[in-house]
Amino acid sequence: MPPAGALRLAALVSLFSVSLLLSSDESPLLKPKVLIAIVARNAAHSLPYYLGCIENLQYPKERIAIWAATDHNVDNTTAMLREWLKAAQSRYHYVEWRPMEEPRSYTDEWGPKHWSPSRFNHLMKLRQAALKAARERWADYVLFADSDNLLTNPRVLDLMMAENRTLVAPMMESRSLYSNFWCGITPQVDKHRQYTQNQIIIKAYFCDVIVFVEVKIRSRPEHMMSGSRCTDVQMYVCNKEHYGFLPVPLKAHQSVKDEEESFTHTITEALIDHTVKPSQLLFVPPKPRDMMGFDEIFLINLKRRTDRRERMLNTLDILGLEVTVTEAVDGKALNSSKLQALGIEMMPDYKDPYSGRVLTRGEIGCFLSHHATWTEVVERGLQSVLVLEDDVRFEPRFKKRLQTIMEDVEKAQLDWDLIYVGRKRMQVAQPEVSVEGVDNLVVADYSYWTLGYALSQQGAQKLLSAQSFHKMLPVDEFLPIMFNKHPNAAYMTHFEPRDLLAFSVEPLLIYPTHYTGEPGYFSDTETSTIWDDEAVSTDWDRTHDPKTAQQGRIRPIAQNSVTGDTPPPAVRASRDEL
Repeated sequence: MPPAGALRLAALVSLFSVSLLLSSDESPLLKPKVLIAIVARNAAHSLPYYLGCIENLQYPKERIAIWAATDHNVDNTTAMLREWLKAAQSRYHYVEWRPMEEPRSYTDEWGPKHWSPSRFNHLMKLRQAALKAARERWADYVLFADSDNLLTNPRVLDLMMAENRTLVAPMMESRSLYSNFWCGITPQVDKHRQYTQNQIIIKAYFCDVIVFVEVKIRSRPEHMMSGSRCTDVQMYVCNKEHYGFLPVPLKAHQSVKDEEESFTHTITEALIDHTVKPSQLLFVPPKPRDMMGFDEIFLINLKRRTDRRERMLNTLDILGLEVTVTEAVDGKALNSSKLQALGIEMMPDYKDPYSGRVLTRGEIGCFLSHHATWTEVVERGLQSVLVLEDDVRFEPRFKKRLQTIMEDVEKAQLDWDLIYVGRKRMQVAQPEVSVEGVDNLVVADYSYWTLGYALSQQGAQKLLSAQSFHKMLPVDEFLPIMFNKHPNAAYMTHFEPRDLLAFSVEPLLIYPTHYTGEPGYFSDTETSTIWDDEAVSTDWDRTHDPKTAQQGRIRPIAQNSVTGDTPPPAVRASRDEL
């Protein structure tokens, strides 16, 4: 095992700015001078996006210097960083380049992700060298940003300077509670960096600034972070705004490939509410794309929702997935004559289980969008497809995990029609039945949402044969009826047979990007008009949100139990990672 504090201290110094003395004759018309210190190792997968964020900073480039170092690489980091520095040097005040081609590894490390003592000491020396260069040569401030940090807030430099602190960090987000500070450092740090955890009550939601625990300085200059206590300089982390993202650090035994997959997930998370683009100064070859063994991957998207389409296409491109965009049926464009021409009637006595309202035209549009996809599957003779909606976020290693499940399904010769990849489980009284011979798969019970699902040719035929237009209800209520698991027996009497073979991955691999009430949440199905009177509008989700709210806590007795890979969902933070 690595030293308990090694990895965490690396995270502590991964992103902070150190205030240096401003010269008295500094022109008030000029921005303060900033040195950005870049230390990269085995970062070819993250550098294009990291450097793209640096380029996108809203700060005069002539007031920025770049100090860059790299060493002990087994990938293309050195060549990539050199290429960027050559292209960027004319834009910035000056560039300093400190590469080390050999050796490619440390003698005392277990692998490229192991924080060995020699690696840790070398990193601290580089940090100290960057700080010294900033003091001696030019800068008023220095920003340390690790090469897997995504500074998605382009105003981060001005915002940190405005805090008027000697040493302050913008609080970075990850898929868990992990962030770019370590709140367990005490004065008892020893030469092996074995830290004793000292718990702090973090009131991040109530305080503008969170104060770090200080550490006592050692005489060795490479312990740069320790110097703050000796000089009575406190360290702060600021969470006033969103500033950026960083991946959760890996274990010592993990590989560069594992790190690439982790960073891929970080990018997809950042894309949900922010713009993240690779550097314009680097050539980044397109990622090979495939369909994970499916005959087609359909992305259902409203034509007017260009923002969602762009985000999803960028995300799927990063995941290496080839998709076909299917234009969704817009409920706003459905009038009474169109509904009549299609022969659409609401199921008798249908009412939303939470609000009591009838079917909306947005829900009809959603149903017709999925129905059109099922029709295409049958008409083209596609044997298996993946259907995705445009408001989903992906779990870590989504592609690899789903491919493994589908391969196991094929090996087990499982007869299946539909496999939920994302859903909201509504039957929470007892666990669902796991599928023998297939890891991470359960027999689906009553569920909401059609975020994403795999569909077979046989399944598409069964859904179309239901003749649903003259007895329509929301599509996520229709599917449980078709596999005979809807709690309303009266609804089920309208459909025969109800023999859809439905399963669900466990744990789920996709979730909604936003839940009811969150910033950025909007639903075209719920914010609509009722199906038979366009003068009556609906906006019930803001007060009747159980259907669209996040999955509630499932009691231990009802938890699904499956074999195989069961990492905790990225959407639920685990304090174990701290």
